[in-house]
Amino acid sequence: MTDLLARTRHYYERVDADDVQGVLDWFAADAVYHRPGYAPMRGRAALAAFYGGERVIASGAHTLDDVLVDGDRVAVRGRFEGTLRDGSSASVGFADFITYDRDGRALERRSLFEVPSV
Repeated sequence: MTDLLARTRHYYERVDADDVQGVLDWFAADAVYHRPGYAPMRGRAALAAFYGGERVIASGAHTLDDVLVDGDRVAVRGRFEGTLRDGSSASVGFADFITYDRDGRALERRSLFEVPSV
C-alpha cells in the first residue's frame, strides 16, 4: 500500500498550487467527494468541473495540524487561509475524512468546516 500520509500531504500541495490535473490524479476514477453546500461529486467529470471552476476559492494555502492514518482511512484537521473568487478573504478550520483504494487513490473524501450552521 502507498504511503497514505505522503499521498494526503501531496493532495493539499496540488490544491494549493492550483494543479487541477494533479488533484484529479489523486482521486480514483469512481471517487465521490462530499462537501457542504454541494451535491456529492461522483467521478472525474464532476471533480474536474468543481476544481476547474465551480470551486469558490481563487487561491490560498492549507495548513495541516493533524493527519491520522488508520489502514486505508485518513483523517485530517487543519486550517485554510485564502481568497475567494469574489475577492473576499477566507479563514476557516476544516476536517477531511478520506478513504483510499489499494492503489493509493482517494475513493471517498468528506469535508467538514468550522462555521456556524446549527
